[in-house]
Amino acid sequence: MKRPQVIRATGLGHPEGPYELDDGRVIFANTYASEIGYWDPRTGKQGQYAYVGGGPNACMLGSDGAVYSTQTPNVGQWVAPEHRPPSIQKTSAGGKVEILVTEADGVKFDGPNDLTFGPDGRLYFTDSGDWNITDKPHPGRICVIEKNGVAHILEELDYVYPNGIVAEPDGSLVWVESYTLNVVRRKPNGSKSVLCRMPEGHIPDGLKIDVNGDFWITAVAAGGVDHFTRDGKRVGFLETGGTILNCVFGKNGKLFCCDMGPFDTTGAAMTGYLIEVDLGVEGMPLYRGAIG
Repeated sequence: MKRPQVIRATGLGHPEGPYELDDGRVIFANTYASEIGYWDPRTGKQGQYAYVGGGPNACMLGSDGAVYSTQTPNVGQWVAPEHRPPSIQKTSAGGKVEILVTEADGVKFDGPNDLTFGPDGRLYFTDSGDWNITDKPHPGRICVIEKNGVAHILEELDYVYPNGIVAEPDGSLVWVESYTLNVVRRKPNGSKSVLCRMPEGHIPDGLKIDVNGDFWITAVAAGGVDHFTRDGKRVGFLETGGTILNCVFGKNGKLFCCDMGPFDTTGAAMTGYLIEVDLGVEGMPLYRGAIG
């Protein structure tokens, strides 16, 4: 399936984890620039929302007006020029950037990747570590931050590289595993199951849920986004071209995707894009919360 699309921001370095703010601006992790960037539909301009250092990988708005972001200082062979520890950061509405947590249950993070607030207001995220599909340097984890700022490990995973994560209305968590191509659901009672497996060559990175409960899963290097029902049946494939890393639903049936451009983790290649696809499908509203 192909849908009309337009490039909204250019010259980005490994752009990830987009999110649409209430005023229509789309923010995203501009990893190689060590910043949260933005594109403003009112002016057509792009710029820096906040400089956070290190290598941010995803961001989203909290109910307190702050932007929460994951911090993964290493991406393949690229190392951030200004180091920040693997962590979750919080940027206040006034621009103050702080590190919230660097460990869970006494275990230091290897590299937080994607994040989502759940319907309970807690912040959930994947700790995937560094990307290396051959050596697999870090085991994966699913973590949660309580409203009081204390972090816990929900799931100790194998060397699977847990990546994008979303929360369903019943409190279930769904995440993708880039090394195994699996899409996994964890129910509120802690039981887990493999919901589906991506087609060969479709390495999953990010995902979001539409109003029907279906999943839209970005497929790195496959040039698009896979569409699955909430029960794991593959519906089709949205062709976008490029190297799509993550996505988010916007208003009026829009889907915003972060396109890395030519695949490169050896240096700070600023060749990425933010694209807008006229999908014609509304997204499920994302949950919000706040960490004190």
